[in-house]
Formats: sequence, C-alpha cells, structure tokens
Amino acid sequence: MLALRPNCECCDRDLPADSPDARICTFECTFCADCTDNRLGGLCPNCGGNLVERPIRPAAALARFPASPERVTKPHRACAA
Repeated sequence: MLALRPNCECCDRDLPADSPDARICTFECTFCADCTDNRLGGLCPNCGGNLVERPIRPAAALARFPASPERVTKPHRACAA
C-alpha cells in the first residue's frame, strides 16, 4: 500500500490524498506537479526515476487506511532555485 505523503518534498505544498497534482516515484518520494514539471524535469532528485501521477485512494478506503501524516522535505538543489 502506498504511503500517501501529505506534502511536496520540494516546496512543502499540501497534497491531500485525493489531490490530482501529486506525483510519486517508485520509492514513494512525493512532489507536486508544478515542481515536477518546472524544477525537476519529471525526474526524482533522490533516485533518478520518473515521477508519475499518484493514484487517488477512495474516501472509503482512507477511513480504514489513512494517508501518512509525516511531512518530508529535503534541500534539493533544484528546489532552492
């Protein structure tokens, strides 16, 4: 099951579990669409993998399997720009 992180690792923008703007890599690093497209070139700065649209977890499933509350941010060179 995906750990739906609540924010963009780059700009710290809120990304609710139902956000169509969330992007993830295979390691579940999470970024917003704006940072993915305009700062990161579609690639995860942690692993180099591609960032894709994060699936939506239906509301009924969120009640049983909630999104992660852990906010992750890292000082990536591209995010500092």
